[in-house]
Amino acid sequence: MECMVIQGGRRLAGEVRISGAKNAALPILASTLLGKGTCTLTNMPAVRDVVTMSKVLAHLGARVETEQDRYTVSLDAIASCEAPYDLVKTMRASVMVLGPLVARWGEAVVALPGGCAIGARPINLHLAALEKMGAEIRIEHGNVHARVRGRLKGARIYFDLQTVTGTENIMMAACLAEGTTVLENAAREPEISDLANFLSKRGARIQGAGTDVITIEGVPELRGADHEIVPDRIETGTYLVAGVITGGEVRVARCRPDHCEALLAKLREAGAELKVEKEAIQVRAGGKLKAVDVKTLPYPGFPTDMQAQMMALMAIARGSSVIAETVFESRLIHVLELQRMGADIKIEGHHAVVTGVERLGGAPVMASDLRASACLILAGLAAEGETRVSRVYHLDRGYERLDAKLTGLGAQVLREAERT
Repeated sequence: MECMVIQGGRRLAGEVRISGAKNAALPILASTLLGKGTCTLTNMPAVRDVVTMSKVLAHLGARVETEQDRYTVSLDAIASCEAPYDLVKTMRASVMVLGPLVARWGEAVVALPGGCAIGARPINLHLAALEKMGAEIRIEHGNVHARVRGRLKGARIYFDLQTVTGTENIMMAACLAEGTTVLENAAREPEISDLANFLSKRGARIQGAGTDVITIEGVPELRGADHEIVPDRIETGTYLVAGVITGGEVRVARCRPDHCEALLAKLREAGAELKVEKEAIQVRAGGKLKAVDVKTLPYPGFPTDMQAQMMALMAIARGSSVIAETVFESRLIHVLELQRMGADIKIEGHHAVVTGVERLGGAPVMASDLRASACLILAGLAAEGETRVSRVYHLDRGYERLDAKLTGLGAQVLREAERT
């Protein structure tokens, strides 16, 4: 395994370009199962989860060709309706092939996603919605077996909890269902809108994506289409925090500022200076940071995927802040590692009380998940001395060349084999 070694205390400056959003690329790849024809996807991020999803599609019978950030996908005949555990165990998003497989091919066998360090993410809402649309569901030996005779039927689906992957899975399935499907209390994330835009190019009839009520009128088939993946708003936020936490000045280019408004508001409140352009954000640390309270919420609220990075920033801010995690019950694991670096943080239930310190100190730390990896690297950039972040394989699931991009901004970051 590899680790990331950071020599802290270097002010970041320059421009960084944002890659395509992992959380948009994955459902869009899964949705290629829905129709005939060729789909050409550009601005695809070079991250491990995208590679894993491509392997799942290839196992199912798709032809997947890649050239830099361009993916060409086609599927004329299914080779298998089963997404086995060996392929899906490393990525919970693999469950998103369930809806497309049942909708187009009438059958799916998908391994149940395993545990997750940041908390339970059950798929019961996906299964209940498919049953309401006429699918027969059973769970045997760790696999979900889904079957439908003929086409799925349109239905009115109310999600008890907002679920991003559930909204995406059922929206995809509904595209080929007979009649109209209405999703109520649907998730509103930009990645859902990006998926809907792609499906609409293929002939789907979708209204309301980006709101909490999405209406899908089923069609007999979908065609191929070209699509550019939306920029990654979490990668955008991570580099904005990197600029601020090092007292630097960073221009984040090729991004979507309108997808980051909750984060931008908190950075301004903390004292950062921001210049927002149409497709870029310039951030500058404006003197001593001020502590601000943060509460994670579904979009358009403050994203849970930026909570850990924001906590690293608050660890060196003046005063005390309360960070409340309301989306995932176990997403404060990184607190213990930040404490090893000298952070003053106390956990109270799903809240973390962070009292800023003058400076953090480098230390060996261990990443528990994707965003915790980014959090610890950001803390290492601001710390005095050397920080070694182990288990950075988490990082490669969702960040494209983060070490190289940080180096381009002036950071001293090296990837090494872990010491034994």
